[in-house]
Amino acid sequence: MKQSIHVAAAAIFGDDGRLLITRRSDHTHQGGLWEFPGGKVEAGESVQQALCRELKEELDIEPRHYLPLIRIPFSYPDKTVLLDVWRVLSFDGEPKGLEGQPMRWLSVSELDRDEFPAANRAIIDSLQLPDRYLITGDYFEPEDFLKRLQRALDAGVAMVQFRHKTPRIGPMKLLLDKAVALCHAHKALLLVNGDFELAEEVGADGVHLSSTQLMSINRQQLQQWRQRWPQAWIGASCHNEKELQKAAYIGVRYVSLSPVMATASHPETEAMGWQRFQQLVDKVPLPVFALGGMELDALDQVMQSGGQGIAAIREFWGS
Repeated sequence: MKQSIHVAAAAIFGDDGRLLITRRSDHTHQGGLWEFPGGKVEAGESVQQALCRELKEELDIEPRHYLPLIRIPFSYPDKTVLLDVWRVLSFDGEPKGLEGQPMRWLSVSELDRDEFPAANRAIIDSLQLPDRYLITGDYFEPEDFLKRLQRALDAGVAMVQFRHKTPRIGPMKLLLDKAVALCHAHKALLLVNGDFELAEEVGADGVHLSSTQLMSINRQQLQQWRQRWPQAWIGASCHNEKELQKAAYIGVRYVSLSPVMATASHPETEAMGWQRFQQLVDKVPLPVFALGGMELDALDQVMQSGGQGIAAIREFWGS
């Protein structure tokens, strides 16, 4: 039977917005790789208590303001690990490697997934993804589309799914080209719904798969695309545990999970609610966006439930 370990880990931000990472000792499990500081939750400890104790013992700092980031269940050949990761936004003290471990301060964009244990890669994805994900909706004309997109980007949206069945030529392709340029001018990600080749052709940042596509694609097919386009963000729409497990197995980098709340567009579909959302999120090592009836004031609830943020049409796009 595999050993099971619950670990509290910290993404520690300095005043300049950079992250603190430390290097694992060569003689430890996954030795020589970089990691987010933390350690095992001891019997009788809460995760928060373990987080504070470990950071004091390892770095001589005391967290002041910290929030949940992501929970990652991960299985190695010899053990299973639950990484309970927290975003530490302020702390007392000056970090120093009390156990002789090397330290580095890096911007989020400088984090290299290949330099970390496999279980840490979803943490990096979560840190590099925003908390607001717009799915484009209906519009009257191309100018209206671009105005709605501009308004959403100005309001802080930093990730957009272009959700149209887009021909490779013609006015819709031209609109997609403009959408990519506008998003990139705002340092926002743009993903194309369902079409790998089109997304790569227009210089988008990745692809969002429908649940039907997710269940029809196999791991080898997705890995071929990832080898061809290593930096692509590949996500998927999920509605249940089976789809979430498939998404994690084939190697997507994030998912949306719906419907969390009742929606006007699908009133006949039963909402899962926050308790079920959290139960499902805890089962997958991926950033999860809550979708369905989402409004901005739900962000705190999403994060307390282990989610990445909210995905929405109406809230960001308008009626």
